Amino acid sequence: MNETANRLRQHQSATPSQWRERASWRLENKSWLRHSQKIAMMMLDKMEELGLTQRALAERMGCSQQYVSRILKGHENLSIETMCKIEEALELAILPQVLEPA
Repeated sequence: MNETANRLRQHQSATPSQWRERASWRLENKSWLRHSQKIAMMMLDKMEELGLTQRALAERMGCSQQYVSRILKGHENLSIETMCKIEEALELAILPQVLEPA
């Protein structure tokens, strides 16, 4: 039994896991995360339809490709300004759909 425990310790991470903190954060921010994920899915569908890459979308929005990537992960707390930029860049109606009851 000690040998197994020693082997497990050898593979143990030097930094503690933050899964509990991340799970708490997701619970605390559940309402807007749900909307952010819905927007991300709408964007991905429209980007596929238009044949757009993240880089091309970033150019249309006037932001970095890294920021577009963060938005598409569905964990970005989007401002109304950013949502309007997305709508214009993708010719997509986001706000009316997001404000509808889930």
